[in-house]
Amino acid sequence: MDETRKSDIMEKGAIIQRDYMSFAVAPHLPGGICDPPTLRKIADVAEKYNAKALKFTSAQRIAIVGIQEKDIDSLWADLGMKPGAAIGLCVRSIKFCPGTTFCKRGKGDSVGIGMKLDKKYHGMPLPSKFKIGVSGCPNCCAESWIKDIGLIGNPNGWRIVVGGNAGASPQIAQLLVQDLDDQEALRVCDSVIVYYKNLNIKKRFGRIIAERGLDDLRKAIGI
Repeated sequence: MDETRKSDIMEKGAIIQRDYMSFAVAPHLPGGICDPPTLRKIADVAEKYNAKALKFTSAQRIAIVGIQEKDIDSLWADLGMKPGAAIGLCVRSIKFCPGTTFCKRGKGDSVGIGMKLDKKYHGMPLPSKFKIGVSGCPNCCAESWIKDIGLIGNPNGWRIVVGGNAGASPQIAQLLVQDLDDQEALRVCDSVIVYYKNLNIKKRFGRIIAERGLDDLRKAIGI
């Protein structure tokens, strides 16, 4: 490996590892949901390229760890899958719980909403990294309270919270609006993301909310 290139290879979704020689890649699995043939393919490809491990990540992906740079292109071709947006200034992941699709405690269709959000926003460039969590009930298994946008299912509809962050300077999100149906929740999420994108301030969304105030966001998006 070229000694000058011991860094992430963003366009290939490859993250340099601790040895500064090998890489990890993570196929995009919306919500961590896949069928057995897809899971089998990931395992087979990882074995073919002598991966050191398969790591189930907190973003509901399967990272293939310990890949050589010369094998990255071939690995992606064999997988036939898109990389997960694990690095860069963009919408990193839309994390969602089983919701009413699978879970007996579900109050909202977190899988349905999560899939729609993933299809529209995953990988979208933004001023900083941006994470979304969709929890089908107040147990909040998708950690919505520590996401830039969090949705939480309740008997009367969706609660939307904003400005959370589990990073180096953690913040709990603030309640923006509640009792929304699916379409209203999607519309509010879109308005929030457009607001953040148009500000074009290179800070995490929670810091901007703290500085400008929640009322500024409410006014801008018409709540």
